[in-house]
Amino acid sequence: MGKLTVLALRAVLVVLLAGSVFVQTVMVALLATDLEESGGSLADRRFPILVIVVLGLVAVQVVLVCVWRLVTMVRRATVFSDAAFRYVHVVIGAFVAAALLVFALAVVLAPGEAVAPGVVLLLCGVVVAVLGVALVVLVLRMLLAQAVARDVEATRMRAELDEVI
Repeated sequence: MGKLTVLALRAVLVVLLAGSVFVQTVMVALLATDLEESGGSLADRRFPILVIVVLGLVAVQVVLVCVWRLVTMVRRATVFSDAAFRYVHVVIGAFVAAALLVFALAVVLAPGEAVAPGVVLLLCGVVVAVLGVALVVLVLRMLLAQAVARDVEATRMRAELDEVI
């Protein structure tokens, strides 16, 4: 991976992380105020909604940090090691947690007339999409496992060749 690509990806990750921290600190407070002032049935569900939003942002931040660490490993040419699996497993777990949080939000918003049924259905579609991303990362994890195995085999063969020479 080229230096420019790594630099561009890191810039995007920093912007996304800063944006998520801004949303966590400023926008969630504004959402809390809006939900409280709205009256209606959503005001009663304000606390669970806010907790789900904050936890969802934490899941996003965890993914961003893990991707940063993986990019660092790629840059240092150490990504084909067992240490990379730890970050990939955390990413998969964060996506599954995010899907569960979106589903919990759909469950919280479903009762009553405050939110249209179509919105709840769209949230359920988002759950399926996020789980699909988790499955894609799982497939990529399997590819990483194959690459690590091939790298170990190539190292072993190089050592044998060195002995012969």
